[in-house]
Amino acid sequence: MKQFTYIVQSPHGLHARPAGLLAKQAKTYTDTVITLTKGNKTVKASQLLRVLNLEIQCGDTITVTAEGAEEDTAWNDMQAFFLLNL
Repeated sequence: MKQFTYIVQSPHGLHARPAGLLAKQAKTYTDTVITLTKGNKTVKASQLLRVLNLEIQCGDTITVTAEGAEEDTAWNDMQAFFLLNL
């Protein structure tokens, strides 16, 4: 299991467009589960509506976890995704 913590920089937070891109990216790792945690809520990153229900805003701290056979690749890709999109 690999994880990192990220503070959202985007003034719009995690709205529909980047959340959709995130879910699409997370689904590409068939042998790895990627989760997002905000506060005490954890959801799979591949589940768009649950990600949106986290209501991630600018300045929120989230933890991203990758667990499975492709966790190294997924972890690197997720860090790059968050830096570019949030």
